[in-house]
Amino acid sequence: MSRNSDHQFITTDTSALVSELISSYEQMTGMTVRPASPERLFIQWLASVIVQERVLNNYTGNQNIPSRSQGENLDELGSVLYNDVKRPLAQAAISTQRFHISEIQESAILIPVGTRVTDKENSLIWETTTDVYIDIGKTHAEAMIQCQTPGTIGNGYAPGQIDTLVDIFPYYDRCENMTESDDGANAATDEEYFELLKASTGSYSTAGPDDGYAYFAKQVSTEIADVVVNSPIPGQVNIYVLMNNGTIAGSEIKNAVYAACNPKHVRPLTDYVVVDDAETSSYDVEFTFYISRNATQSATEIEVAVQEAVDEYVRWQGEKFGRDINPDELRQRVKSAGVKRIELVSPSFTALRNGSDNLVPQIAEVDNIIITDGGYEDE
Repeated sequence: MSRNSDHQFITTDTSALVSELISSYEQMTGMTVRPASPERLFIQWLASVIVQERVLNNYTGNQNIPSRSQGENLDELGSVLYNDVKRPLAQAAISTQRFHISEIQESAILIPVGTRVTDKENSLIWETTTDVYIDIGKTHAEAMIQCQTPGTIGNGYAPGQIDTLVDIFPYYDRCENMTESDDGANAATDEEYFELLKASTGSYSTAGPDDGYAYFAKQVSTEIADVVVNSPIPGQVNIYVLMNNGTIAGSEIKNAVYAACNPKHVRPLTDYVVVDDAETSSYDVEFTFYISRNATQSATEIEVAVQEAVDEYVRWQGEKFGRDINPDELRQRVKSAGVKRIELVSPSFTALRNGSDNLVPQIAEVDNIIITDGGYEDE
C-alpha cells in the first residue's frame, strides 16, 4: 500500500451517519424527521461534528504507523521503533581542490581548515575541511572542500570550475578543483526516510560484528576503558580489554568478559572467542625543568603542578589501545604547569598498533619516572 493511502480506522461516511442518527431519533421519539425539519438540520450539524472527530482520530491512528506517518511524527517513530535511526539531513557536495604556491619554500605552507574558494561567478562558496600543508620541496597540495550550501545545488561542478580563492594565504598562486563536485543531497523525504527505517533492521546483526562484541564486553564493568575486537584467523574472535587505570585486564575481568561474550545468544556458532592480553610498549619519563625567575607561582607550587602534569600524562597515554607514545603531549602538559622550559630525555615518539590490522594491539606502559628540578633561569 502506498504511503499516501491512509488506513481508515473509523468510517467517515456522512450520509450513513446521518441516516443512523435519524433512525435512532425516530425510534426514541416516535416522530418522523422531515427533510427540512429543524430536527434534521440539527442532526446534520451533529453528524458533521462527529465526522470531523473521526477524521482526526483516523489521522492520529495513521501517524502511529511508520508506513503512513509524516514529518516529525515519522521522526519520533524512527527514534522509538528503529533504534534511534535519524532522518538524513541535507548533505553538502564535496570535491578535491588543488592549491598552488608560486615557488618552493623552505618551510611548509599551511592551508588552514575553513579556507574558502568559489567559482568565477561567485555562485557558491566552498571551504576546506581539514588543515593541509604544502610540504617543503613542493608547490601544491590537495584538500577536500565542501560546499557551504547543503543539498544537490553543489553537485556537478566540472574540474577547473572552482578556481577562485577567497581567503588568501602566503605565496598563493592559483587553485582549481580536480574532481567533479558530488555527494550533495537534500534532506530525506518521508518516503526516503521510511525506506531507510525498513532497511535499518538489517543492521541488527547476529553475525558477530566487532562493535557487538565490544558492547557486551563493556557491560561487564564500568572500569573498562577500552575494548578492541579483531579476528587474526578465520573463525577466531580475539577480545582485548583495557582498564581505566591504564592496565590490561586481570584474570577476573577477562573471565567475566569471556562469560558475557561467549553465550550462544551472543556468539555465532562458528566463532571461537578468546579474551587475550595486549602487548605493552614500555617507556620512561625523564626530563629536567627550569623555572623563570619572574614566575608568579612559587617554586613549590610549580613542582607540585609538574608532578600532577606528569601523572595526568601517564594516565592519558595509557587509557586507550594504540595511542602513540607522544613526547609533545608531555611537553605541553609540563609547560602548562608553569615552567619556563624542559630538557626532555625520554620518551621518544613511538607508534603503537591499535589492533585494526588484526594484529595484537599495543598499550603504552610507563617504567621509570625521573623528574629533575633545574632551578631558576633568567628570561
